[in-house]
Amino acid sequence: MIPFNIPPCIGDEFSFLKQAIELRKISGDGQFTKKCSRWLEEKFQSQKILLTTSGTSALDMATLLCDFKPGDEVILPSYTFSSTATSAVLAGIVKNEGDGGLVFIDVRSDTMNIDETLIEDAITPRTKAIIVVHYAGVACEMDKILEIANRYNLKVIEDAAQGVMSRYKGKALGTIGDFGCYSFHETKNYSMGEGGAISINNSSYNERAEILREKGTNRSKFFRGEVDKYTWVDLGDSYLPSELNAAYLWAQLLKADHINEDRKRTWNIYFEEFQQLANEEKLQLPYIPKGCEHNAHMFYVKLRDLEERTKFIEFLKKNGVYAVFHYVPLHSSPAGLKFGRFHGEDRFTTKESERLVRLPLYYGLKQNELEYIIEIVKSFFKIGARGAL
Repeated sequence: MIPFNIPPCIGDEFSFLKQAIELRKISGDGQFTKKCSRWLEEKFQSQKILLTTSGTSALDMATLLCDFKPGDEVILPSYTFSSTATSAVLAGIVKNEGDGGLVFIDVRSDTMNIDETLIEDAITPRTKAIIVVHYAGVACEMDKILEIANRYNLKVIEDAAQGVMSRYKGKALGTIGDFGCYSFHETKNYSMGEGGAISINNSSYNERAEILREKGTNRSKFFRGEVDKYTWVDLGDSYLPSELNAAYLWAQLLKADHINEDRKRTWNIYFEEFQQLANEEKLQLPYIPKGCEHNAHMFYVKLRDLEERTKFIEFLKKNGVYAVFHYVPLHSSPAGLKFGRFHGEDRFTTKESERLVRLPLYYGLKQNELEYIIEIVKSFFKIGARGAL
């Protein structure tokens, strides 16, 4: 069976893990955490990046920094992972008798990103922020979104969990809005097992972000010698990852371009090999808008409908290829109904989510495996959906 994903491992992770253990500093904010943060800041031209325990905790920090209150509203796509929504709820976004809470809107059918043309109609006097999700590492239409946010004085949080190394008109994803959130989960392009980072794009939030990350204390200032002792000064949580996780990530950041090129090679071969099927309208390929530089986070195709997708996934599995679908729209989930509402018409979110399937794509995918996956996909359409099972 060719798996959907294999967590990235360059090989140098073992020596860096050994170094971290030998330094007897494994609790976090040691040399490897600082190296990773500096690398990300320089690579992405961010004024402040803090490693976190997960992409979810990065979102938690971003939403807490927005100071939401009960009755406030946040606009976001329904086609995303639960973390995008849960972070806003934990930060105080509460639905109360139909008012406030999460406001889900439809996605674009071409990129599966939030439809920027629908945002303004969803804004009410209670709206405080827009959370955008850069699906598959392809940027949302940030110029339009920022223009709306500036006009209505709204915060913009970028869920760039899938967007490490992607860019929008030359700018790194996660550095465009007020806050950007990255994931280094084992399913991402670069991994520390469980981990993430937050990009703070306004220096006025730096100090409070450090306090949130250090369990509500000013411990970071103490270690810099700015105070003679540290104390509890605000709410917070334990968002600081272990040095062992950071050491694992550091090995991959040093080879980040190599990993990126390897993944893009696979992505480009898929795209070229399936172009004829797309021309024959047997499947739909990913769309990359002008000005967007993606990171080959995933390669998906869209089938005709849910029934055909189910047969497609089963056919691939029967032939040794593990392909998967993605999110079930949040607005239809029990928690989505409890904490939010869908604004406008669900034209594409549900329909497109039921057509989408992701093919194996990971660092180190072998050429013969890639050729086999392509052969099996093509054979499904050659046989026909009915004859394939």
